[in-house]
Amino acid sequence: MLRPLRWTLALLIAIGLLTAGGCAELPTQVDRPVSHALASAAGTPFATLVRQRHDAANARSDSGFLLLDGPQAAYGSRLALVDGAQKTLDLQYYAIHADASTRRLMRAVREAAARGVRVRILIDDFHSTGRDALVLQLAYVENIEVRLFNPLAGARGSTIGRLFSSIDDASRIQQRMHNKLFLADNVFGVAGGRNLGDAYFGVGESGNFVDLDVLAAGPIVQDLSRSFDTYWNNERAYPVQSLVKREELDRIRDEARADDASKPEAEKQPAGARRAVVWDEQPIDLAQADFTWAPAVVLADKPGKIASSAEEAASASPAAARASGREAVGLQVSLPAGGQRKGNDASGSRGQAAMQDVGGGRQATVQDAAHAAAGGDTLVEGLLQLIGQAQSDLLIISPYFVPGPDITQALSALHARGIRVRVLTNSLASNDAPVAHVGYARHREALLKLGVDLYELRSEQAGINSAFGSSGSVTGQSHSMLHSKVLVMDKRLVVIGSMNLDLRSQKQNTEVALLIGSRGLSGDTTELIEKTLREGAWHVELVDGRLTWRAPQGSGLQDTTTEPDASPGLRLMLKVIGPLAPDSML
Repeated sequence: MLRPLRWTLALLIAIGLLTAGGCAELPTQVDRPVSHALASAAGTPFATLVRQRHDAANARSDSGFLLLDGPQAAYGSRLALVDGAQKTLDLQYYAIHADASTRRLMRAVREAAARGVRVRILIDDFHSTGRDALVLQLAYVENIEVRLFNPLAGARGSTIGRLFSSIDDASRIQQRMHNKLFLADNVFGVAGGRNLGDAYFGVGESGNFVDLDVLAAGPIVQDLSRSFDTYWNNERAYPVQSLVKREELDRIRDEARADDASKPEAEKQPAGARRAVVWDEQPIDLAQADFTWAPAVVLADKPGKIASSAEEAASASPAAARASGREAVGLQVSLPAGGQRKGNDASGSRGQAAMQDVGGGRQATVQDAAHAAAGGDTLVEGLLQLIGQAQSDLLIISPYFVPGPDITQALSALHARGIRVRVLTNSLASNDAPVAHVGYARHREALLKLGVDLYELRSEQAGINSAFGSSGSVTGQSHSMLHSKVLVMDKRLVVIGSMNLDLRSQKQNTEVALLIGSRGLSGDTTELIEKTLREGAWHVELVDGRLTWRAPQGSGLQDTTTEPDASPGLRLMLKVIGPLAPDSML
């Protein structure tokens, strides 16, 4: 859901440079109490449950993982964490939409707070306008704190108005916190690609995202919590009370109610008719969850990747950042038990040694992978270091796949070593902001010539109205949009997180991911992806120098030499706009 920001912001910056006079300012005196994750979960029902499941499995690794590959599992897992939490809930999201699925989930969060659970919710501030600002009312509930990361100044009435108010700070506001975590009692946590909202849980009316999360259990969650804490206590995280008054939220609530009342009866609960089919508002049974126990590490950008000012980004040294309570730019990497914890200051020699060992024939362990990733300054750059270790196969899902020079070079090096590379991304029709498709399309032929196998998710017909970010088609029919962010290497290492393989995730937005070393989990993930490659995606090939889309198996569709499922008007518009859109803005 990031592409509407990119294209809209680029246009507004251009207009604003010509029209904007002054800009609103953020508060300078902010009460920001420091807090941290639960120090010890010992004695909580969740800690007891994880220990029992671990012992029953006779597991060698301390942390367990469960793939959440459908709306019911994704929604039910979060409900289970809220319902079972006894001490703490920590939520970190790029977007929390105020719609039917989130209302049910946030009601459970309020009930948890009422029974004494401490709740911390950290949201990127780009989407918290209009109806979506209603989530901020939780900041005024006892035992719940809500903070907004990298906020925009100005009233909450509309995103466009706030962008114009912040136009003098354009370089900062286009950098966003894209992390997604849902943590309970520092024992269980969900990481992956989903934000919170109907479209992420299969009940959106105009379109739904195809996504993949992972439920983590055990000590690895402590590393996820440490990442959360660095953002929560960062100077870019503003308590809601410092930015928006309760009276403004009450006014937004009243306007939303009036808008709902004016709608025809059939439109007042658009998700209700489909919700029972997709998920039943019941938590999953954690006691019956079939966890895979495996070594893992957390990869997370430091919050300093988003600068509070141009001067800070240019001049703050790591020592000065520590002295002022700020986190330097870099990549946080946790190592498995027995390994030294390292950050992006890991010695290049250790990372290089690991890569040389693997290049000599030994397959990468999680610890090798962590040392290699620690050589990158950002999460995506760390992943590029990691994939340099691939020995046979690399499978990538990136909904927004805009390969800059570094990504292209990494894939080229793999091809030169005979490594099989398959990439699943969005088609023009399945992209929730199809104008971003040009950043991938302009590199498509070059990627194919490098030997990369390209697959594009199939969707229903998308028309010209969806070009600037609507997920709906001209007919209003629901369609699928790829949103999973996954990497599987050599069928033994799997990465699931919030990152895309594009310049924005690489250079600007902050991201978080789990890197898990498990043949079983990698195999299960590969099986899910390969089924989609066969039955739900177009296979793009070069045939006699011409792009050709091979139809999915069993679809009854014909191969085509034009962007499938997209209207002629949309294809024409992108040809016109494409040359004007640089990769860095997509």
